[in-house]
Amino acid sequence: MSTQTQAKPLFAAKLTPNRSLGTKGMRVVIALVAIMASIPGVLFFSLGAWPIVGFLGLDVVLVVWALSTSFRQTKRYEEITLWPDQLEVKQVDGTGKEVLNRFAPRLVKLVVDRDFNERTTGLRLKSADCDLVLGAFLNQDEKSSFAKAFGTALKRSRL
Repeated sequence: MSTQTQAKPLFAAKLTPNRSLGTKGMRVVIALVAIMASIPGVLFFSLGAWPIVGFLGLDVVLVVWALSTSFRQTKRYEEITLWPDQLEVKQVDGTGKEVLNRFAPRLVKLVVDRDFNERTTGLRLKSADCDLVLGAFLNQDEKSSFAKAFGTALKRSRL
């Protein structure tokens, strides 16, 4: 929760990664991979090439591990709240560990990294003692849209 309770924030946003696959979808994908691996597994086992079944099982285990790791990373998010006298950035990783950074809005600068085609590739908050990456999991369009909205609010807070 925010330390500021007496007024509405000037800007508030919650950045989350794209969650295109939910838990039900992940179970369906794992079931399909297991079924697709068992078909040739039965064939190779019946032909006497039983060691291949272990490698097919290893493939299923690796797909489960990769999807679980990816799914855990989709639980991360960032909350950016701009108050007249303070900027709060709460970053939560996939395991639930929180890191809260506070800045004075007048002393922080939003740095927008761009590639040679002027597309937004990264966002950073830069102050005298900290360089904080924002929205690393966002795509280029989302980074650009957020940078425009947040940059405008940050400039407005300095007036």
